[in-house]
Amino acid sequence: MNNRSVTNKIEKENLFTKYKEYMPATMAFVFLIIGIILNQTGAEFFNQYFQLFLFGMAYLIIGGPVVWKALTKIPKGDVFNEFFLMSIATIGAFFIGEYAEGVAVMLFYAVGELFQGAAVNRAKKSIEALLKIQSEEVTILQNGIPLVKHPKEVIPGDIIQVKSGEKVALDGELISERGSFNAAALTGESVPDNKITGETVLAGMINLNRVIEIKVTSRFEDSKLSRILTMVQEAVGRKTKTQRFITRFAKVYTPIVVFLAIGLTFLPYFVMENYVFDDWLYRALIFLVISCPCALVISIPLGYFGGIGAASRNGILFKGSNYLDLMRQIDTVVMDKTGTLTEGVFKVQKVHVTDFEENLFLRLVSALESKSTHPIAKAINEYSSFESTKTSVKEVEEISGHGMKGKVEGFEVLAGNTKLLKRFNIPYNPEIEDIVETIVVVAINGAYRGYITIADQIKADAKQAMENLHRLGINNLIMLSGDKVSIAEKVAASLGIDKAFGGLLPEEKVEKVEELKRQGARFAFVGDGVNDAPAIALADVGIAMGGLGSDASIETADVVIQTDQPSKIATAISIGRATHKIVWQNIGLAFGVKLCVMVLGALGMATMWEAVFADVGVALLAIFNAMRIQRMRFK
Repeated sequence: MNNRSVTNKIEKENLFTKYKEYMPATMAFVFLIIGIILNQTGAEFFNQYFQLFLFGMAYLIIGGPVVWKALTKIPKGDVFNEFFLMSIATIGAFFIGEYAEGVAVMLFYAVGELFQGAAVNRAKKSIEALLKIQSEEVTILQNGIPLVKHPKEVIPGDIIQVKSGEKVALDGELISERGSFNAAALTGESVPDNKITGETVLAGMINLNRVIEIKVTSRFEDSKLSRILTMVQEAVGRKTKTQRFITRFAKVYTPIVVFLAIGLTFLPYFVMENYVFDDWLYRALIFLVISCPCALVISIPLGYFGGIGAASRNGILFKGSNYLDLMRQIDTVVMDKTGTLTEGVFKVQKVHVTDFEENLFLRLVSALESKSTHPIAKAINEYSSFESTKTSVKEVEEISGHGMKGKVEGFEVLAGNTKLLKRFNIPYNPEIEDIVETIVVVAINGAYRGYITIADQIKADAKQAMENLHRLGINNLIMLSGDKVSIAEKVAASLGIDKAFGGLLPEEKVEKVEELKRQGARFAFVGDGVNDAPAIALADVGIAMGGLGSDASIETADVVIQTDQPSKIATAISIGRATHKIVWQNIGLAFGVKLCVMVLGALGMATMWEAVFADVGVALLAIFNAMRIQRMRFK
């Protein structure tokens, strides 16, 4: 067999697989139409037995799986469900000779299920796009020889080679001199991300120009991308209070409907003079068909699933649909400053030295700060031209919320904020308290020797983000920062933030958050660092900046903003509100229409056909309404 024949065979098989789910509904529809035409034309051969055969075949094709589901659920104690309602109603229709209507009920139910499947698939697309980011193979270098392996087989410390245009398979550290990457899959931003030797490269990034080498720092399953994908897959399973309520409601509602239908069939016998069993059974069957909770069971989870999909497309990961509901209730947003509202990319502005040799001063501070991962420490090391790795550094201690302490080349060095010097009772020039910029004060051998000022840059969309939140009615915007009070107040004033607190230690941030809780505020906390994780955990909704944020904050958070853009906070709230609105529109629509037709059916003013169209019509309208969120644009 030649290649063309093989290709044609595969294409035909794929086509069959794609459309086979529509075949039962199509065949049942054909049988139903033939039966209705023959019945209308009064064909002589189309007697009751032939009708039973033709419509029976159609019913087995389309209704058989529904009846089977109802039967298999009975031994498990799940009797009163939508499958049971549909089965009783349609078998009853056959019992009184309404064959076409019995088939129609099952056919339209199946059509509704197909529409639901199509809607779910559409909602999944944005999430499934994430799943395609992971690479299936990676090139590792062993003794300079390239070998292709699955990423799961690579261990930390291995060197991987990434060609131009390839995806990075694992988190690592760039060994090559420089590299340029497309990080859109992780952050939503298509602007090239340029890296230099020693900087972190994440799985999912695409290498843009030259062949590069990366030293792997984490296993495949521990990479930031793998954890994000796991969170996405787990998110769909977490239900909201509304979903749980509807599930519990359906379990109570369905048996009540069944017993009402039984009563509607038999009770009129005791009060009606001209009681006809078939007439009242027909009314009861209409009652059962229209009371089926399909629209609620289908559209509510679909609405939340659509909300998660819309958020993913906007670079926001909700770890569960319950957080969509919580997000819309937020009345207060609390934010960290560095890395959340600012870039977290610091630059040294000024070095001021008192009674000490400047080059030695810089060398000592740079060597000590090289032992820290803090952005300020990184800025000092970038500014200094000394190779700190060659300098002897001992007894290093990082004092949370204060700074660093250690022995460098025999000198006792302290580098941090003024609280650090106060802690060790070292006097300093009080005028430095008036400096607005971030300042690192330095003491050497127990004496104050100068300071280094460092400035951070506010994120481009931070001001717009605050305006968007105010526009949404969030009028209590709070910033908590470990930075100086003067800097915190300056940033808050420039962005339009309502309250700002500076000079806070991590535990003091937690105290502020606990105070908000006691006051009854419904609040979200947005942060990116390890020290933000406790506050994120305490908030009603914890939000982490996921592009560059710490692993601890991402793991703790309920919502992850992959783009690192503060403007996405308002987008997340808008998506939560839109999802809630759509879900309750569907609930109101379903109950309203069903109640009207149930009353009409009980009074004998509605036929089975009208019940079918009302039930399926409501389900389809609810599905289409739930799908709207996928097309909405959020700012």
